[in-house]
Amino acid sequence: MAEAEAESVVKLLGAWLSPYCYRVIWALKLKAIPYEYIEEDLSAKSPLLLQSNPVHKKVPVLIHDGKPISESTVILRYIEEIWPQNPLLPTDPYEKAVALFWIKFADDKSPSISKLYRSDGEEQQQAAKECWEMLEAMEEEGLMEGKKFFGGDEINMVDIAFCSVAHWLGVIQDFAGLKILEPHRFPKLSSWILNFKSVPMIKENLPDTDKMIALLKRRREMLLAAKSN
Repeated sequence: MAEAEAESVVKLLGAWLSPYCYRVIWALKLKAIPYEYIEEDLSAKSPLLLQSNPVHKKVPVLIHDGKPISESTVILRYIEEIWPQNPLLPTDPYEKAVALFWIKFADDKSPSISKLYRSDGEEQQQAAKECWEMLEAMEEEGLMEGKKFFGGDEINMVDIAFCSVAHWLGVIQDFAGLKILEPHRFPKLSSWILNFKSVPMIKENLPDTDKMIALLKRRREMLLAAKSN
């Protein structure tokens, strides 16, 4: 029995600053799944990470029953299938298809947020333009009037997929001196962020803002210095 229990241990290889890792953390927390979190130093990747994700060598990686699963969206779908309690996707086929569309949209468009602190000048302005286009689609087409979350009144996988908008964008625009997500321009999105970050499992599992700013500033300085050389 002890051996069977040991095999069913869930492990998550992650990095504290990565929004993609928080997607998985929140899903596990919302479904009340016990897991062991292992922080990875991405400048000196562990043998476990290299063995578990030999193709991309990135986090997050979920290890369940000794089997590794990579890529945050793939992991979310796996979690939903293995642990159906507290569902994060609709059961109705059409509603599920709509949710998966927005998850794919989040995967495709969210990287523009990280470009904001990795660039300056025209390149940064182009990243800001891409962010505005993403936010406008979310505001006008994704969020329903009077609903707290993308799926209605309960948090679901679409909300989790847009984690970079919910927390990382605000931190990055503040320290970079940008005005991207303004409440008067995106009122539904601004309300959604407040609702999302009020969910206890989300609120209790967010990266520290001051720590984020300190590290992102250092990264930005290093990246821009490397570009100028």
